[in-house]
Amino acid sequence: MQKRSAFFVSDSTGVTAETLGNSLLSHFEQIEFETTVIRYVDDLERAEAAVSEINRAAELTGFRPLIFETIIDTDIRKKLAESEGFLVDVFTSYLAPLEQELQVQSNFTVGRGHSVVQDAAYNSRINAVHYAIDNDDGQHASSYDKADIVLIGVSRSGKTPTSIYMALQYGLYVANYPLTEDDLNELRLPKALIKHKSKLFGLNIDPERLVSIRQERKPDSRYASPKQCDGEIRMAESLFARFNIPSLDTTHLSIEEIAGRILAVSGVSRRRTV
Repeated sequence: MQKRSAFFVSDSTGVTAETLGNSLLSHFEQIEFETTVIRYVDDLERAEAAVSEINRAAELTGFRPLIFETIIDTDIRKKLAESEGFLVDVFTSYLAPLEQELQVQSNFTVGRGHSVVQDAAYNSRINAVHYAIDNDDGQHASSYDKADIVLIGVSRSGKTPTSIYMALQYGLYVANYPLTEDDLNELRLPKALIKHKSKLFGLNIDPERLVSIRQERKPDSRYASPKQCDGEIRMAESLFARFNIPSLDTTHLSIEEIAGRILAVSGVSRRRTV
């Protein structure tokens, strides 16, 4: 499998660059990406340090690293463009065609970039991202009262990236909870989820794909064995059916498609401030 380096570079937290970059890279399953997030590149000194790191990766791998950046400052963007990487300017790639179609300049073009920090929609999304991170993998189940959706499924079925994407893109409070072997064997809902049943949404995945993903995490383990993966998937499907929990097979879907289908099936709408 071909390996490539990818950098997500931002003058802020890097959440937007990382989320959009990973969404695009997910369409190239035949390539293994080693990703690095470089945050708070808000002056030329930090930009030069980022360029040095990118150039080192180019020298080590023999390939141009991919750079997904969400930088406001023009001089910093120019400095990044001097690197040995292939630059994907997330903002201008999308904003220029939109400006042409709408016949109006965006806030980015006229220099308002950082005022977005005070924007209610931005703050709403960031709060939702923090919630998704704090409630990842069954943590803090006591705060599920605040959740718009609680994703459940076996380990490595796509719960975490979907939670974070829906938080960033839609401002939704999305928690996720892993189904354990005990839960699956007994076809029971974990106690923490019972009173939140109306918020539950199941994610499932093809057993062969699950084996491949788990092998990368724990090679040649029982956790990654075909028998274990197939059994967990079958039991998860039975649990979803028993409790009438809507579910989705994520095997051949991008994160964007998964999120869109969850919204369509669940009827949950993005928050008005987003």
